[in-house]
Amino acid sequence: MPINFSHFLRIERDAAGTESVHTVVHTHDPKFTMEFAPDREAPNKVGRGVIKRVCVPNSWAGDYGRYAKFMTEAQEFFTRSFGEPVEKSVTRRFGV
Repeated sequence: MPINFSHFLRIERDAAGTESVHTVVHTHDPKFTMEFAPDREAPNKVGRGVIKRVCVPNSWAGDYGRYAKFMTEAQEFFTRSFGEPVEKSVTRRFGV
């Protein structure tokens, strides 16, 4: 089954004096967020990212194996989101 990256969104924040913080949001059920920092030891200075925080619904409690695939997809999305830019018309998902 192919990964559906259209359900993910990456938000980048710059904080004064620290490295940027990247939040990957899964916009469909199950909704969750993961916070990453780029892996500065990786050859491309991003790598797969270093997971800093995971925010999941309470309903996930005790069944982490079931949702591990979503977290793996979020990490893969984080890595691929640093690829070559594409036209805005291709990436516009919310019709705003």
